[in-house]
Amino acid sequence: MPFALAAARRGWHVFPLRPGHKTPLAGFTDWEQHATADPDRIAAFWGRRPFNVAVACGPSRLVVIDLDTPKPGKTPPPEWDLPGINEGADAFALLCERAGQPFPTNTFAVRTRRDGLHLYYDVPPGLDLRNTNGRHGWLIDTRAGGGYVVGPGSHVALPDGTGTYDVVNDAPPAPLPGWLLEILTAPIPTPTPQLGARLSGDVADLDGYLQAALNGEARRVVEAQIGGRNHALNKAAYNLGRLVGAGALPEPVVRETLTEAVSIHLSPGRDGFTETEALATINAALTAGARRPRTITRRQEVAA
Repeated sequence: MPFALAAARRGWHVFPLRPGHKTPLAGFTDWEQHATADPDRIAAFWGRRPFNVAVACGPSRLVVIDLDTPKPGKTPPPEWDLPGINEGADAFALLCERAGQPFPTNTFAVRTRRDGLHLYYDVPPGLDLRNTNGRHGWLIDTRAGGGYVVGPGSHVALPDGTGTYDVVNDAPPAPLPGWLLEILTAPIPTPTPQLGARLSGDVADLDGYLQAALNGEARRVVEAQIGGRNHALNKAAYNLGRLVGAGALPEPVVRETLTEAVSIHLSPGRDGFTETEALATINAALTAGARRPRTITRRQEVAA
């Protein structure tokens, strides 16, 4: 309870997590609405059992930079496989260096159970930041609107690590630095699959409908948001599988197109969408779609 009350004094909204876990207490599925800064409600929650504490970032007007450590066997992707890059804090230090900024040490900071680091920042008024997962660097996540972090004083015992969350800098949260704000609010590049140059034979002569179908489903995958990526990939693969089953599209081209489209979502970090998961979805959905082929009526060519 001490940290929960201390958080409330800062105006942060908290809610209980299961003892020893990082997941909300049963009944707190709508945790962002149930999170509170009311001392009486906090006393009622934590007066019964030593629940872990979660800080709801959105209602608390916080963005937390989550710098993780790698799980056994995990290595950085090629773009972050550089000397001295061994964990999220190293990757973030390089991000700071590239921006010409010092590593921030003047804000509220928490050491996590797996020796990672949470850096708390105040969100500028009127700005609605959302969570990110590995988008800005290896093992660098952010928690903002729609996200929460495990608060200090919590103890987590899970197969991937056991330990406590401890305050290492009890300073007030600093305003989110402008250079970080610029990075977090930059639009995500949306690549458009360039199919024409790679298609060969009769595939290059696909009529407009099939080209549009191929590009449209690829775009569905590219533009999918976190939480809906697998659904988008499954739907795209199923729809194109029906065209494969009808003999209208070659399966290798469909597989290559979907694999390229989903590649921008693949992340080796925590909460990432892995290549294994993506390929399994493509395989299953293509097979299911091919079992229900589309009926296609082609336009008749008019002789000159």
